[in-house]
Formats: sequence, structure tokens, C-alpha cells
Amino acid sequence: MRLGNDQIATYQRDGFLCPVPVLTPGEVADCVSRLTPLVPVILGNPEENKRMQYKAHLLYTWLDRLVRHSAILDAVESLLGPDMLVWNSGFLVKGPHDPSFVSWHQDATYWGLEPMEVASAWLAFTDSTPENGCVYGLSGSHQLAQIRHRDTYAKHNMLSRGQAVELDIDEASAVPLRLRAGEMSLHHVRTIHGSPPNRSDSYRIGFIINYISPCVRQKSGSDSATLVRGRDQYGHFEFDPRPVADCDQAAIMAHRAAVQRQLANILS
Repeated sequence: MRLGNDQIATYQRDGFLCPVPVLTPGEVADCVSRLTPLVPVILGNPEENKRMQYKAHLLYTWLDRLVRHSAILDAVESLLGPDMLVWNSGFLVKGPHDPSFVSWHQDATYWGLEPMEVASAWLAFTDSTPENGCVYGLSGSHQLAQIRHRDTYAKHNMLSRGQAVELDIDEASAVPLRLRAGEMSLHHVRTIHGSPPNRSDSYRIGFIINYISPCVRQKSGSDSATLVRGRDQYGHFEFDPRPVADCDQAAIMAHRAAVQRQLANILS
């Protein structure tokens, strides 16, 4: 499942790659069955929604296994090399006719990670289409310098600050990252991307996994991550503990501590 040379060249040129098939239909069905009871809670409870957007793999054993899925890691290894950490993971859920959107932004703006050896895997649990609010990317935008963003705190913006890039965007040139359930897209930490509201009758559910090379460090303070392949010869991140049982007390406490530390860096 490692990427071919043409796929790597596309990622390096565009700053994203889509689609990359990773999960079998049976694996998708298993994930959806586990997630389905959580969706109404996520959409109906802002605090639960926030909790599931940060390091969700520390709460659930099946998500801990998912971030280590060999097909996902093989593809990411083609971009980052054989040693990999998971810095963050979380669900991005839009219900039918949900006005929620994501403004045009670069992930690198507030993450505080250097160097830019960071790749995000956006895994589709449902089909992701222009109609239901899929991600759009601007080809080649990862080759730009870090661009100034402004905090809008706009209503329905799914980003913590409603951060938006201060750049005139030609939205007609944006590429929709269409995915079928079980496929993923990969994008660079500096790629400008965003997503519109869900105008369809269906859910749009994605699971984002942010992979980093162990050479990456957090500029803003102490941070933690999960080693998922190879070795960490740098020691820039404290290792997050793996959950032994879904949402048991140990997992909840470890997750809370790790998220507080991460948010202190992101929101500082």
C-alpha cells in the first residue's frame, strides 16, 4: 500500500493526494457501527464534540488500532519516512443540512510544529462530496510561506478561532477532495484548505489523523504524541499511553491531560 512515484510526485506538486483507498468495506462497516451511537452525542453536545476533535485515539481502543492501520501507515511512510508519531486525531462531523463550515486556512498556523514534516490523513467514514461539504484544497499552496491569518470567531466555523487566511482565494480553482467511505486524502500542513456547509440529506463524517516525523518539535511548550511505527530517536514528545479499555477512567484522565497540554500550545 505504499504510494507510487506518481502519487508522491502529485502530493509534492499539489500539497495533497486524493483518493487513497485504505479500508475494506468490512472495516468501514465495523468503524461506522462503533461510531454511530456517538454521532448524536457529538452533534448535540458542544463539549463532547470538542473532546472528540482532539486525540480521540487515546479514548477508544478501536481508534488506537485505526491510527496504526498498516495501509494508512504505509502510505504516510512514503511521505514522512519509516518513523512516525501521531500528534492528534479527531472526528469532523457534519449532519444533514448542517451550516458548519471550515474557513480557508493552513494547519501550520497555530500548531507550533517545526520542521514541516507533518502529513494529515483525512479518512472518510461516509462518502465525502461537494454536496455534503467535502474538503477543498488549493493546488500548490503548500509551497507558499506561512500566511497571516485573522481570527473571525464566525458562527458555525468549525475551527477553534474561526481562523481564516488573509489572502484572496480564487474558489473556482479549488479542488474538491472527493472520497468514498474507506478512502482517505493526504495533505501537507501548509496546504490551504477548507470546506463548505453540508447541503445534502446525508451525514459527512471524517476522521483526521495528524502524523509527524520524530524530528518535529513543538515550539510553544511541552507536548505529547503516540509512536505508531519505527523509533523515536529525538525525544521531543512525551509518549501518550494507549487505552486499555474504551473510555475507562485511566483513558479519560490520560486524554484530558494530553488535550489540555496540546490546547495550551495551540491557543497560546
